[in-house]
Amino acid sequence: MPTTATPLPDGSVLAALDLGSNSFHLIVARREHGEIRPIHTLAEKVQLAAGLNGRQLSEEAVARGLACLERFDQLLQTIEPSRIRVVGTHALRRAKNRRAFTEPASRILGVPIDVVYGREEARLVYLGVAHSLADDEASRLVVDIGGGSTEFIVGQRFEPTRMESLQLGCVSYSQAFFPEGEISKKGFNAAYEQARVEVSHIRRAYNARHWQEAVGSSGTFQAIETLIALEGWRDNGIDNASLEKLRKRLLKHDHADDINYEGLSDKRRRVIMAGIAIAMAVFKELDIKEMRTSTGALREGLIYDLVGRLQHEDVRERSISALVARYSSDLSEAEMVAESTAWLTGCVADAWQLSDTDIELLHWAGRCHAIGTSISAKHYNRHSGYLLENCDLPGFSQGEQELLGTLVRGQRGKITESHMEAIPETARDKANKMLVLLRLAVVFKWVERFEDLKDCDVAASSKELRLAFPQDWYEQHPLTTSELRSAGPSIGKLGIDLVLD
Repeated sequence: MPTTATPLPDGSVLAALDLGSNSFHLIVARREHGEIRPIHTLAEKVQLAAGLNGRQLSEEAVARGLACLERFDQLLQTIEPSRIRVVGTHALRRAKNRRAFTEPASRILGVPIDVVYGREEARLVYLGVAHSLADDEASRLVVDIGGGSTEFIVGQRFEPTRMESLQLGCVSYSQAFFPEGEISKKGFNAAYEQARVEVSHIRRAYNARHWQEAVGSSGTFQAIETLIALEGWRDNGIDNASLEKLRKRLLKHDHADDINYEGLSDKRRRVIMAGIAIAMAVFKELDIKEMRTSTGALREGLIYDLVGRLQHEDVRERSISALVARYSSDLSEAEMVAESTAWLTGCVADAWQLSDTDIELLHWAGRCHAIGTSISAKHYNRHSGYLLENCDLPGFSQGEQELLGTLVRGQRGKITESHMEAIPETARDKANKMLVLLRLAVVFKWVERFEDLKDCDVAASSKELRLAFPQDWYEQHPLTTSELRSAGPSIGKLGIDLVLD
């Protein structure tokens, strides 16, 4: 819910952890004189994507990832959990059994693991890159080659205007075209052609007519730039000629283990050929002549996004406002439900242990509860839930969108055994309580004035919610009273006894 922006105090320490398909990247930073200064950075090759078989993470990949997090956690133990953000990308997006990793990972770190959609990953990458470059008016293309996906963003200053994520990455392509580290011209050409096919799908919207400079933000591009500079082909940056020279040089090797160049880390050897093939395809399809690189990437973007949230400059609020405006729902009714939700939540937050994040999500669910009426008034809750789960909502994680969709879909009608199937079992009790509050807030939208609700006394325990209105209130609001009495059985199925005094 919108609040007045308050500066994050100098000296505040924040942390962001990028659980990438190839490597895990941790940054710990301190706010000094209004700027963010890194004080620790760690990176460890985990290769979750290498353990992704048939959209199932292997036990070995899960174990590697959790062992890494146990080491990283030593740096995080003194940081407030509210100032830590952990995000999973392509491998965790793809994995059907992601909870086998995310739930124990969350227990280790003491904070939620947010798995983000591809376009949200792209937005965060752009935010990290934009803060590492000059704040000028030049439009730019940012490309980030990851282990399982590659993100493409066109933007200006700190605002992205186009974002896309394609399923091509240096780990997945290494497995497909350079098995067991074997290098061949045939394998390289196959990787290059396949990458060209993938990138061609976005060529019209992302080619050189739409930007003034190209920036590579990933470790892959930085490794390519380092090799090019060491060979003396360019002082900095990347161009087509230097990429071609590097391709010819590395194809002289028969195996990745033979690539032993100064400046190329051991973890990059196995994926560098795939990275070059993807880079050359991107240059070709998007008509890139030359590219500079940036040290800013997803983890830096997470830090800046976290600063915005802590200062109540949350991009999620903008996303919800745009969604409500786009689908032209009844704004007065939406605000009534949002206000009612906030009021109820404030009454029970301590008893039901609702966090600030839970309260925010409930408020947004209230505002969006009827956006589905733009599709059809019949079963509008189902349409509203679908929109929340499937629209691009910058700032929201996949789990947050699934929870919003689940709450809004369940705001009315029967409660079934499958209504919470998208929510992790460990979070279902709290989600059920949140749904109780939203269902009641929707009932209260028939009350003409929000002030009329403040005559109610609300008390909650772990299994009970008690509402006490003055007797004349029930007489003055017969429709709401009828709805409240009818709501008891369905709310009971959520594990809460509704008592009306």
